[in-house]
Amino acid sequence: NEEQTFAVNQVVESAQGFKPFLLHGITGSGKTEVYMQILQQVLTDELSQALVLVPEINLTPQLEARFRNRLPHLPLVSLHSNLGESERLQNWRLAQSGQARIIIGTRLAVFTPIPNLKIVLVDEEHDGSYKQQDSMRYHARDVAMVRAQRNKVPIMMGSATPALETWQNAKIGKYSLLTLNNRAVAQSDLPNIRCIDTTKQESTNGLTPVLVNAMRERLEKGEQSLLFINRRGYSPVLLCSACHWIAPCTRCSSRLVVHLKQGRLRCHHCGHEQKIVRQCPSCGNADLHPTGHGTQRLEETLKQLFPSARIQRVDRDSTSRKEALNEILTAVHSNEIDILIGTQMLAKGHDFPNLTLVGVIDTDSALFSPDFRASERLFAQLMQVSGRAGRAEKAGEVLIQTAFPSHHLFNALRSQDYPAYAQTLLEEREAANFPPYCYLALLRAESSNYRDVENFLNFAFELARASSKQVLTYDPMPAQMERLKGMDRGQVLMQASQRGALQKLLATITPQLRASKLAAKVRWSVDVDPMEF
Repeated sequence: NEEQTFAVNQVVESAQGFKPFLLHGITGSGKTEVYMQILQQVLTDELSQALVLVPEINLTPQLEARFRNRLPHLPLVSLHSNLGESERLQNWRLAQSGQARIIIGTRLAVFTPIPNLKIVLVDEEHDGSYKQQDSMRYHARDVAMVRAQRNKVPIMMGSATPALETWQNAKIGKYSLLTLNNRAVAQSDLPNIRCIDTTKQESTNGLTPVLVNAMRERLEKGEQSLLFINRRGYSPVLLCSACHWIAPCTRCSSRLVVHLKQGRLRCHHCGHEQKIVRQCPSCGNADLHPTGHGTQRLEETLKQLFPSARIQRVDRDSTSRKEALNEILTAVHSNEIDILIGTQMLAKGHDFPNLTLVGVIDTDSALFSPDFRASERLFAQLMQVSGRAGRAEKAGEVLIQTAFPSHHLFNALRSQDYPAYAQTLLEEREAANFPPYCYLALLRAESSNYRDVENFLNFAFELARASSKQVLTYDPMPAQMERLKGMDRGQVLMQASQRGALQKLLATITPQLRASKLAAKVRWSVDVDPMEF
């Protein structure tokens, strides 16, 4: 359509120099088609190469197949952690030698040597997976931006729900904004989004009658449904009915999650696992039961409600085998599955033509989270998952179970109005002086003894306060998860209105921290532009 053609032309015309573009398109508006047209028109001479970044490993095969199908004359390699070492090395060498013309991969691929780079594409640029959270901390989107700048080539970032920092840069003219307001398949309308008020509906194991009836209707029509669990903090834990003891992790300040099929309790933070206990260690009561709606609990409930339905769970357990996810996606496409249950793994980028209903089980924990980015992430997630419904000719419906149906997030979601919601969030951020209106760095420290953490962070705090008047340094405090993998954790947050002031402070205090005797007793790191607190 015209919007797609205009977007392609804008990028192709800028192919001789650095220029950042934000492609903002509603779900199903054909962003991938725009990427393919750009590659076709930019990679015209026989040496030119392109870098395409995707946030998740499970999106790579799908995009790879579409690119190979449309651009068979351009040799393509993929780079991600699911490849064997020899295959990854081989693909890396093909990119380095210039033989591979399209390099597609997850965040790690941003460091691949590409001698004749002509264009960089970053799909789903808002996605948190682009940030490496440990060891060498970096944001692949930002590294890609620097790379494009140094190579003097255009970069296009695509998203239905851009990161607020990216959206703000487009608003102030730092990036060129290109929009796709129409769905690519002319007959496919945006799904109808409704909120189900859980304060007025009795639910069975987390499912309201309205949602159950909607699924029954889809089964009768031979259409597919997807149940989406916003997994963060909403997995089933083991509860004692008498004293309300909840099985804790011995190495973290976290709770163990029940994995019924394996008969195990597992910590999703540090990996510690143990057998499911039969008696409460606190009071001796034998009536212990899982509480909370994990994917396995939901699967059991649905099997009781719809015994003849073909139900498939998509989570870490069911996709641990290398080809498992591809096999599941193939089964969905060939209509061998009626109901899918999944977490965010299913929310992104997948095309399911016969899927007409999306049910969202729990959203409310993210509405009132201490993390200032939680509602931005939730909106992006819900826009993504609602985009899975009704992508072909059949109309789609999204039912969201919530105790807060009139929350402004849901109002913006119903009208699929990202710009309006982004504006609300930007006003809130400006009032609170949060990014993109300031710059943050987080100094983290951990040790088996919290006193050592405290001493180190107090030293760092005094040092930072004395070294810069332009940077606001907050008091040391325990991390949100105080204990992880047997280590006590704490942090100091630094905030500045100018990035330069923050960088200058870090350059001053880091060598002094390194030289300190206190540093030898802790593991510490500095995270610039932290995504998690």
